[in-house]
Amino acid sequence: MTTKHYFIYTFGCAMNEYDTERIAAALEAKGYIPSDKVNDSDFIVLNTCSVREKPQVKILSYLGQIRLLKEKNPNIIVGISGCVAQQEGNKFLKNNKVVNFVMGTDAISHIDNIIERAINGERFADTYIDSSSFSISNFNRKDKIAANVTIMKGCNNFCSYCIVPYVRGREVSRPSTEILNEIKSLIDKGAKEVCLLGQNVNSYGKNLSEDINFPKLLSMVNKIDGLERIRFVTSHPKDFSINMINAMAENEKVYRYLHLPLQSGSNIILKAMNRKYTYEDYKEKIELARKIMPDIEFSSDFIIGFPNETDEDFNATLKAVEEIGYDRIFAFNYSPRPGTKAFDIEDNVPANVKSERLNTLFTFQDSLYDKKLTEMKGITTQVLVTDIDETKEYSYYGLNIYNRKVAFSSKNKLEYGSIVNVLIDTAKRNCMYGIEV
Repeated sequence: MTTKHYFIYTFGCAMNEYDTERIAAALEAKGYIPSDKVNDSDFIVLNTCSVREKPQVKILSYLGQIRLLKEKNPNIIVGISGCVAQQEGNKFLKNNKVVNFVMGTDAISHIDNIIERAINGERFADTYIDSSSFSISNFNRKDKIAANVTIMKGCNNFCSYCIVPYVRGREVSRPSTEILNEIKSLIDKGAKEVCLLGQNVNSYGKNLSEDINFPKLLSMVNKIDGLERIRFVTSHPKDFSINMINAMAENEKVYRYLHLPLQSGSNIILKAMNRKYTYEDYKEKIELARKIMPDIEFSSDFIIGFPNETDEDFNATLKAVEEIGYDRIFAFNYSPRPGTKAFDIEDNVPANVKSERLNTLFTFQDSLYDKKLTEMKGITTQVLVTDIDETKEYSYYGLNIYNRKVAFSSKNKLEYGSIVNVLIDTAKRNCMYGIEV
């Protein structure tokens, strides 16, 4: 029997990475073997993202390469999954003859059937979204020290620039028992850390009949034996409450790090974005969090060049970055997304102005963070070992509880999943370096 291989290219967020694991498990159950080379593969899936324009352009470019492969081997099966698949559906199938099937964000719930239909030669698009309930059946997970666990899907916020509510549907949460059981099964396979995933984790539990919310879920996860650390993404500022802050402070396994996307420091732009909070609201929550957890670190997303953004609006963002004092930021130029409310607004900030502002923001953040870096030299921090490369000077890699990457050396032979104290001798923007003590 001929061995068949599969290849999955994942674009976008951690939820897409989680879905890729589900697709991979289903393909392996059908006898396919993973390949790291697309040109050796019999079944190819592009798991897509449409949040920004750039990933969508990359997808079309990648399809061009796959088209050449399929000309040589017409039996290759090509599938498109994720947000682009959900958004484009039959249109994508019609415009891209190389594609065998289009699988929307919810169709992964019956991935076995999707694969079987594709193997049997059917050409189709499945983009139905079910927002009545959300359950994920057990699937074969790879052994990982740090693993993702999706706890909910969808979003009800309808930020004017964002396509997510249209391609992921309304907010629906998984039952807590299902989540806890998945985490326990991951621990049985060696996991020491989990990252709880959702478009807005602070809304977790609202549709469930059980008496549950995200702070309560965090406390339940924190009690699981064998689990060492808990992360989560993403939180929406309007729903971030004192109960959430207290849950982070009281549960010792939770990272002392919070990703809380501000998007803009200008109240005018925040209103146009339909973010449902002001900068003053946001800053007040940051200050409260720091009062309860003095050592907490923050990161944020920013969209630069949103329609009608003036120099004054952009300067308000720079001021916010300075006042909040982020550990890191993630920023992107605004790109209009078809189907969103902002798509109908003229994209009137010139591309060169967007790029200049983006560079200014990154340079400004770097200058602020460089001052922090000098304070990190000489500190001792606990690191969970997630990667090992004994050919390098710094053989061990991992994250500390503030979500900072640490590379270090050790006189001892450490195992994956070890938690050790590391003395930092060099701190750079993307990584800290040190030695186990």
